[in-house]
Amino acid sequence: MKVGFLGTGLMGQPMAKRLLDAKIPVVAYNRTQSKLAPLQDAGAKIADSPQEAIRESECVILMLTNATAIDEVLLSEASRPELKGRTVIQMGTISPTESKAIASQIVAAGAEYIEAPVLGSISEAEAGKLIVMVGASDEQFQQWSDFLKHFSSEPLHIGSVGAAAAVKLALNQLIASLTSAFALSLGFVQRQGADVELFMQILRQSALFAPTFDKKLQRMLDRNYENPNFPTKHLLKDTNLFLNEAKLNGLNVSSLEGIRQILEMAQDMGLADEDYSALFSAINPEDE
Repeated sequence: MKVGFLGTGLMGQPMAKRLLDAKIPVVAYNRTQSKLAPLQDAGAKIADSPQEAIRESECVILMLTNATAIDEVLLSEASRPELKGRTVIQMGTISPTESKAIASQIVAAGAEYIEAPVLGSISEAEAGKLIVMVGASDEQFQQWSDFLKHFSSEPLHIGSVGAAAAVKLALNQLIASLTSAFALSLGFVQRQGADVELFMQILRQSALFAPTFDKKLQRMLDRNYENPNFPTKHLLKDTNLFLNEAKLNGLNVSSLEGIRQILEMAQDMGLADEDYSALFSAINPEDE
């Protein structure tokens, strides 16, 4: 089976490499062509257009930035006729509403649609240890679960289309909320002159601890946000998606509205492309 891979950014590239390592032919397309060079070196065929990648593939994987990018790349007037008879697996982070709308258009074009967003870092993508959440029919999940094991040892069938997208957004909301809460406590401890390591020792022994705190601690202490697994701008995008969906469901999102402002501040500070732990600098700015 030949796979078309649309979107080879931070996560897409190691995921496509997993397929190549498994001797699965990959036809890759990315709007920024320079990002395709490592995949070409690894044996992928490089497509000059999304239409070429779709046309030459039986399965098309999407790891594009957002639903707008999917519309432009996959659902354009030029691409849509190429979809017939293919299966599209959407693995990026979009909202449940967006996923359902995209599914309708893809099915109308004569193709099948599965959502399979992933949770994890670049290193986990490289190792095939992502958490893959699948929104699909039972039959589709059975058909594609072995293929999805290239990315995860145990893909999880969440439900129909929309369910997996919802769970992924719920998890990314926790990334924003946990990280901002930890950054606020860490900044407070520092400004009060308390010992940070003693604070961390107590925190690690308590029910309040989350492993992500240790992963982001040194970045925050050093204010070094380079080489991100997940940039600030992407967490802001996902936070906005969650806010929109949660409001539609009648949830009180006041706390997350504040976190969105913090992420916007971090972006305005020139930290959009840095690791999302950069929100620490918005919460705890350096003294002038």
